[in-house]
Amino acid sequence: MLMKMTFYGQFVAGEDQESIRPLIRHNRAFGVGAILDYGVEEDLSPKEAERQEMESCTSVAERKGNGTSKREKQYQAHPAFRDRRDGVISARTYVYASEAKCDSRMETFLRCIEASGGASDDGFSAIKLTALGRPQFLLQFSDVLTKWRRFFHQMAAEQGKAGLAAMDTKLDVAALQESMAKMGIAPRKEIENWFMAETLGVSGTLDLLDWSSLIDSRTELSKHLVVPNMQTGQLEPLLSGFTEEEQQQMKRMLQRMDVLAKKATEVGVRLMVDAEQSYFQPAISRLTLEMQRKFNVEKPLIFNTYQCYLRDAYDNITLDMELARREGWCFGAKLVRGAYMAQERARAAKIGYEDPINPTYEATNAMYHRCLNYVLEELKHTKAEVMVASHNEETVRFTLRRMEELGLHPADHQVYFGQLLGMCDQISFPLGQAGFPVYKYVPYGPVMEVLPYLSRRALENSSVMKGSRREQQLLWQELKRRLRTGSLFHHPA
Repeated sequence: MLMKMTFYGQFVAGEDQESIRPLIRHNRAFGVGAILDYGVEEDLSPKEAERQEMESCTSVAERKGNGTSKREKQYQAHPAFRDRRDGVISARTYVYASEAKCDSRMETFLRCIEASGGASDDGFSAIKLTALGRPQFLLQFSDVLTKWRRFFHQMAAEQGKAGLAAMDTKLDVAALQESMAKMGIAPRKEIENWFMAETLGVSGTLDLLDWSSLIDSRTELSKHLVVPNMQTGQLEPLLSGFTEEEQQQMKRMLQRMDVLAKKATEVGVRLMVDAEQSYFQPAISRLTLEMQRKFNVEKPLIFNTYQCYLRDAYDNITLDMELARREGWCFGAKLVRGAYMAQERARAAKIGYEDPINPTYEATNAMYHRCLNYVLEELKHTKAEVMVASHNEETVRFTLRRMEELGLHPADHQVYFGQLLGMCDQISFPLGQAGFPVYKYVPYGPVMEVLPYLSRRALENSSVMKGSRREQQLLWQELKRRLRTGSLFHHPA
């Protein structure tokens, strides 16, 4: 009972779909919507989590080959990071156990989507792709996408075009064909057939979006592609072979995503695909993009998440928005700073690859504002939408100022704001009452089963208080106000 009246009541909306309705109605009265998230997590022991993680992140071929992998170090499971929960305080972690468990999680997401549709007519629901399938697939696919992009930049460097922004880098097709023929990738005639005018236009150049389309699963070319191994200098197949069981597991993961997107369409709920660790993220973003192609036809239904603490965040968001423009679908994005910084830095240092994170907090803020500013400027010309998911008051002020300068009106519902339930109400509710679309990330679930979530909120709040004098002052003012008014304890709306 004490837990419900205090910590649980502050950060969790209720135990089930019915009990969360009063809070959702209360928040809606102040102009604040909901992003529903079933907050239950498996409370695995570290030993069990580590065992499941190592088994689910390696393929049958790798296990038969004494653990050797052709994947780059970043995209291999490492014994020192067997428990992905370590060092992560502001994101849920799903550990693969079985296909049946993935089906069960899909059913949970479906109920959450239905609850969101029943609670309001403009809600969001959040999902994580690591909940829906074997992470080995995400690692292997991320490895493929990264190698193919790096090959593009290698070819650009050969043509004297190193260091340009991703969208500004264009390869001369004739020179590219010559280079690939010299490398022995394929006979010259076959290489020429890869770059036909009907697929790449007649400009004689090829950019990173054109290049990425060459490994699209819809092309026959993908099965023939090879890339140079930077360590050995040998050409290796880009797409490794999978066992029949692994192919079925990949197929089921895609089917689960499709089921969720169709349900979201049916009940009128926007679906946010959460970002995860950088070694999963290329695959997660690409699979989300495929969902956007299919479901974001008339308006943004599927939102991808961009982590602005990543060095390549700006390249990623500009490429995806340009792809949406070219192909005629509606871009939807959620911008966050990122939840895995400590773990990402430690992993990169231990395993020995380049740290994917911006070097400083200030650099991350600058990247967030750069990405946000790009999207805001594009909103005047597209049917795109963006969720500014931030507890940073300066970021909120920056967004409001740019919206005013660009003539973006709150009533157009192209720019949303998002914060966690129980945090930064001094931002959320004034925005909602001023007519801006603002949402709370609303977890719900039985008290004892959301304890892992609540423990992270406690850690996150303590880190916020250590790092932000402003937040300390606000929290102290709120505590004194509650003491004065006799409202120290949480009372459900």
